[in-house]
Amino acid sequence: MSLSPEVWSSLPSIGHHDVVVVGSGSAGSTAAIAAARTGASVLLVEKLPFLGGNSTAVLDTFYGFYTPGSQSLRIVDSIPGEVIRELETLGRVVERPNTYGAGTGVTYITEHLKVAWERLVTGAGVRVLLHAVVQDARVSDGRISEILLATKLGLRRASATTFVDASGDADLSYYAGFGFETAGEISPAQTLTATFRMINVDSAERATINKDELRALMLQAAEDGYDLPRRDGSDHITPIAGMTATVMTRLDSVTRDENGALRTVLDPDNLTAAEIAGRRQVIEYARFLVDRVPGYATAALGALSTQIGVRETRRVYGDYRVTREDVLGAASFDDQIALCGAPIEDHHSGDGTAWAYLPDGEAMGIPLRSLIIRDARNVMVAGRCFSATHDAHASVRSMGQTMAMGQAAGTTAALAATTTGGEVRDVPVGTVQQTLRDAGAILTVAEARK
Repeated sequence: MSLSPEVWSSLPSIGHHDVVVVGSGSAGSTAAIAAARTGASVLLVEKLPFLGGNSTAVLDTFYGFYTPGSQSLRIVDSIPGEVIRELETLGRVVERPNTYGAGTGVTYITEHLKVAWERLVTGAGVRVLLHAVVQDARVSDGRISEILLATKLGLRRASATTFVDASGDADLSYYAGFGFETAGEISPAQTLTATFRMINVDSAERATINKDELRALMLQAAEDGYDLPRRDGSDHITPIAGMTATVMTRLDSVTRDENGALRTVLDPDNLTAAEIAGRRQVIEYARFLVDRVPGYATAALGALSTQIGVRETRRVYGDYRVTREDVLGAASFDDQIALCGAPIEDHHSGDGTAWAYLPDGEAMGIPLRSLIIRDARNVMVAGRCFSATHDAHASVRSMGQTMAMGQAAGTTAALAATTTGGEVRDVPVGTVQQTLRDAGAILTVAEARK
C-alpha cells in the first residue's frame, strides 16, 4: 500500500502490545496463548468471525500428535494437549487411525473447537480482534514497528515490540517485504480441497469396504461419467452418530496464464473461482457417495467447509529451511523445539496422493531457526508458512506440529519483547527450550518415550 509516514500517523491506533500475532489458526491461537502465559500483552488478529483457521473452517481432525506405524508414540502435548482436553469438556472426541497410515487422528466437533479456542485464548488474557485483515507493515532495518489492519470502521494501526506471522499465507511477511518462496515457483504446489460432511450415514455398512474398494468404486464411477478429479479420497467417522467427514475434492492451486506467468490462489480472482469450483465438486462427490458407496444410500449432504482448504501458498525463508532429507532421516537439532513424525503427504495434481514415511516410530526435530525469519529481527513465523522446502512442508504442516510450532514462536516472541527489546535471535535457545519443557512440551524422542 506504501502509505506516507504522514498518512500512517493520521490513522487511528488500536494500541501497542508486546506481541501481535497475525492469524488465529492452530499455530496462531497457540502462539497467542503461549505469549500471554509467558508474560506478554498480546493482540491476536483474525480475518474470520471465529478462531481456528483451517482447524475450524475446513477440517475436523488433528494429525501429528502421534507417530504412525507399529510404535505409536505421543510426541505433542502442553498447550496442544490442553486444546484436546478443553474439547472433551464440550463433547465427544474420537481417536481413530488415518486411512493412509498417517497415524492416529483426533477427530472433534468443529463448532466445539471454535469455543475451545476462545476459552483458552481469552482465558490467557489475549486481546482478540476478529474481522480484521493485514494490509501493510512499517519496516525499518528488519524490524516491523506497526501493521495496518482493515476493519469495518476502516484502516487501523497496531504496534508491537515483536510479531508472529501465523497467517498461513505469510501475509505479514509479504507486506513487510521479507523473502519467501511461492508454491509452484520452484517445486509443485499442493492442491486445494473443499471438505464436506454427510449425514444419515449407516456407519456399519460403510465399514464393509476398505480404501482400496472405495478407490475402485471411484474409478468405475469416473468411467461412468462422474466428474471425480481425485480418486483416492477418504471419508471418516465423526463424534456425531451418522455423520461422516470427507477429504475428497481436488483443485489445482497454481495455473499459468497465456504468457506463462504463475497464477495462484493468492490472486483474489483465482481464489474466488476455486471456492465456487470446490462447491461444485462437493455436489458431485456427494452424488457419488449416495449412488455408489455402501452406507450412503439414504445419506445427504449436511455441511460444507466455511472456506476451501489451502495447503500451501507462501513459505518464508528462515534462518534454516527444513528439507525432505531432514524429515525422512528423522533429523535432530540442537535448537529443536518440537517433534514431527507425520509422513510427507503430497497432494499433487492428478488423481492420487504421494506418501513417504519416516522410520517406524521415529520423529524429526523442528529447529527454532526455521521459525526465525531470515530478513527480520523482531518477527517469528509459525504454521504452514514456516521455513521449509515443498516436500518437508508436506509433512510438518500437520496441525499437531503447527500448534507445537506456534507455542515455540509465541514463547520466543514474548521473551524477546520482555527481555531483549524485541530481538528474537538474542533470546537464548536454552531459555526457550526450558520454558517449553516447564509448560509440558515434548522436545525430543527420548522425552516422548519416558
